[in-house]
Amino acid sequence: MFSPEIIKLTTEVLQMARDKGYHLAAAESCTGGLIMGALTDIAGSSDVVDRGFVTYTNRAKMEVLAVDGKIIKAHGAVSTECAKAMATGALKASAASFAVSVTGVAGPGGGTIEKPVGLVHMAIAGRDGTVLHEKHLFGEIGRDKVREATVIAALKLFQRAMI
Repeated sequence: MFSPEIIKLTTEVLQMARDKGYHLAAAESCTGGLIMGALTDIAGSSDVVDRGFVTYTNRAKMEVLAVDGKIIKAHGAVSTECAKAMATGALKASAASFAVSVTGVAGPGGGTIEKPVGLVHMAIAGRDGTVLHEKHLFGEIGRDKVREATVIAALKLFQRAMI
């Protein structure tokens, strides 16, 4: 179901978390649960995977992750600010050591000049107060490829945060 690259990265992320005693969570919009799907596709992942949140709508982001509606109104759901708020909200709503979030425009439609198809904002929040953000412009490579690239980038962000 997942590419060899995703399987390799997922295995590495899980082992890294296991070795350090960390637990992981994800707040997903444009990937619709694919990050958690990749993590839980590996047998034995339950010792480090805490929970996942699929918050596709703005309402879900506000209700489930406590993203302030003012952030969405001022910056939009696909923004640095929203990604950071999603990650910190997922961390607060979980028992995870780290929570990653992704929000973007997977396409094929929905893009604008300011927020084109292939734009993804992601963030990771840690219990130590660390919040990292990345902006990716994957381009109009197709919905499936944008989502796959987002999963790969999110797994790499987990690795970066756990070092």
